[in-house]
Order: sequence, then structure tokens, then C-alpha cells
Amino acid sequence: MAFFSPKLGIDLGTTNVLVFVPGKGVVINEPSVVAVGKDRGKGGKSKILAIGSAAKEMIGRTPEDIIAYRPMKDGVIADYRVTEAMLRYFIRKALGWNPFKPTVLVSVPAGVTSTEKRAVIEAAIKAGAKNAYVVKEPILAAIGAGIPIHEPMGRMVADIGGGTIDVAVISLGGIVASTSVKCAGNRLDRAIVDYVKRQYNLAIGDKTAEEIKIRIGAAVPMNEELTIAVKGRDQVSGLPRTVELSTNDIAQAMVRELREMTQAVRKVLQDTPPELAADIIDNGIILTGGTSQLRQITELIYRRTGVIAKLANDPYYCVARGTGIALKHLDTYEKSVMAKG
Repeated sequence: MAFFSPKLGIDLGTTNVLVFVPGKGVVINEPSVVAVGKDRGKGGKSKILAIGSAAKEMIGRTPEDIIAYRPMKDGVIADYRVTEAMLRYFIRKALGWNPFKPTVLVSVPAGVTSTEKRAVIEAAIKAGAKNAYVVKEPILAAIGAGIPIHEPMGRMVADIGGGTIDVAVISLGGIVASTSVKCAGNRLDRAIVDYVKRQYNLAIGDKTAEEIKIRIGAAVPMNEELTIAVKGRDQVSGLPRTVELSTNDIAQAMVRELREMTQAVRKVLQDTPPELAADIIDNGIILTGGTSQLRQITELIYRRTGVIAKLANDPYYCVARGTGIALKHLDTYEKSVMAKG
């Protein structure tokens, strides 16, 4: 009796890991955070204590012998052993009781090197995959956004995540022009931390900065501003203090990083062949990824490029959905599948 290998699509992001099971949809959506305990014994390995949501709760709240951190940096593996453990945890959690090794398809940034691709494939195989494929994020984002990528027409996608902004022009199932810039959601959070420190002498954490960005942040100044009360530690007295921030404060805080992100879009437009550039003017730029949900980001891109930008449906889940569709039609997407382990 022949058994089918289960299939899993993994959106392996710097900030979050999403696991897609064909027929079920996204079954896991957890932070890509691992809590590691330093071994007190000599020469002992550090012990992994928590992964995902449980580990994220520990960020900034751990004693000295426990570190909670992200093993993915700018969309690629920074710590191989810990990433492998994280993948193993998510694969097992997604499969439940299934005894068969899965076929796994993992997303990677557009600017990934062949060595980095190999590292992702090896980590997935060691974590228990039977076969592992990697596909560049813009391709998956386009598939997940419902763009017919095999048509002889230029389509532009900007996938803005936590670690990178991946921009690509796709035609006939392949990438014609692309770039991957290590400036996205996490850098915006850092910019907010620095701004609050500079303007108000107040120290806040990355988690608070992310919450501020989501609750009141915008890519361009707005007439009707939102406000938020922010708690932090006074840099001078060392005591807790609260300040009020507005939308336009946050837009100001993120100016430099947002400029770097829009430069990535401009660069790809400049590298695009004229025929395809005409298609992009007609179709607009499709935005996917969690950070594309920042207020007024479509307006900012339009101001900087002169091309209309549109948010995909459910932009946060586009790459994960794309992994599921690509897995279902592996033969069709073979050209877009970069490597196989």
C-alpha cells in the first residue's frame, strides 16, 4: 500500500514562522524566537528551553543564564543549530501523530546566496523533512496574492516582512529584476526605540516599539492623528515614566528607514525592461507581508515612485498561502523552485 508523504509549507520569517498545510491552511503562526539556557557545566551545550510564543513572552524578562533571541537574522539563518531545533518543533507540531516524513517547502529572501539556500535545506532535512525545497519569497507572495505569474506580463511584488523587504518583477514564472534589502519591520521598531530615547530620554523595549508602530504608526504624516501613552524607564532618574506619542511623531521617527525601503522599490523599477515597466504602471505594485499593513504605506510608495501601490488580500498570509499552492502544483512551479534537498 502506497502512503503519501505529508506536505508542509513554511514561511520562515525573521519575526514569525507560519506553517501551511494544504487543505487545512495556516496551522501555526508563532514568533521565530527561541529561549536558550546557558549550561552551567563545563563544555556542556546550551539547552533549548522554549520555542515560539512561549519564548517570545520571555524577551527582555529573563535572568542572566537564559537568553531569548531570534535565530533568523534578516530572513536567513544566523544560528544553524537553534534554527534546526525550531524547525523540528514546528514540523512536529504541525504534523501531530503522522509517522511519515513530510515534503517541506520553505520561503527564502530574494537576495539569498546558494550557501544560505543550502543551509535552509539542510536544516529542514535534519529537522525531519523527507524532501525540502526553497522558493524565493516574492514568487510565493505573488502566488499567494493570486497573481498569475506564468503570464507573459510584468507583475511587481514588494513583500515587506520583519527582516527584509523583497521586491521583484515577475514574468513567465520567473524573476526578471529583484532586490532584497535588510530594512523592514524590525528596523522600524529600532527607529522608534531610538527616537523615544533621543526626544524624551525614555528607554523602551523593541516589543513596546512594535506595539506603538501597530497601534498608531503611519508611513506619512496624517491630519487626524492617533495617540498612545507609552511607559518606559527614564534615562536620567532610572525611574518608570509615561509619555504620550502621536502618529506624526512615529512617522518622523521612521523617515530614514522608510526611505531605504522605498529606494528598494525604485531600484527594481529602474532595472525593469521597458515593456514590463508599462505593465507595472497598468497593474500597480502589489504589497504583501506584515509590515505592508503600516498605515499610508501605499501612499508613500506612490509619492516616491509615481506608480500606484495596492495591498494584497490578507497580506500577512500571502507567502504562507503561496507555499501551499506551490506544494500542490510542484510540477508547474518547478521553474520557480530554486533548489531541492
